[in-house]
Amino acid sequence: MADFQQRDPLSPAFWDERFARNFTPWDKGGVPQALRDFAAGSGPLVTLIPGCGSAYELAFLAGQGWDATAIDFSPAAVAQGRQAAGVHAARVVEADFFAWQPERPLQLIYERAFLCAMPRAMWPQVAARWAQLLAPGALLAGYFFFDEAPKGPPFGISRAQLDDLLRADFDCIADDAVSDSIPVFAGKERWMAWRRR
Repeated sequence: MADFQQRDPLSPAFWDERFARNFTPWDKGGVPQALRDFAAGSGPLVTLIPGCGSAYELAFLAGQGWDATAIDFSPAAVAQGRQAAGVHAARVVEADFFAWQPERPLQLIYERAFLCAMPRAMWPQVAARWAQLLAPGALLAGYFFFDEAPKGPPFGISRAQLDDLLRADFDCIADDAVSDSIPVFAGKERWMAWRRR
């Protein structure tokens, strides 16, 4: 493991240091299959990608005609994301998920290693913000990381914890195995979709 100065994942500097040193084991280097399948069956949705990192998904969705915005609070991640997004670079925005406001009502928040990047004590705030940003009928969909290891990131969750976190505001409408996980998530993630109640 690389020796890093920054130890607080709630600080942009934590992520800046990892991007600057090219230590991004959570980065798939492309668009996962379940998102491709979901996009093919869903039509264009107004979408937020929080904690976007390299923003491959933003480039893919925008290229499919989706009104997608990717945000990250790490300047280094935003720079990398803008580079990967190419002609859609302006859709990658440096912003704090807890303060960012959409220009149009969101129909989807795409989850990909955002919740598991947050210390567990922050999870209720993340779930509350998801619920705040999504109107009834809108979707929270993506990859959820299930693991009991105490240290992180990534910070894994149990299925019971995830249900407790979301049940007040969301109904689970999809829960599928993932076949193309990267090593850090292999065997421990599921593609899930939750509809805002």
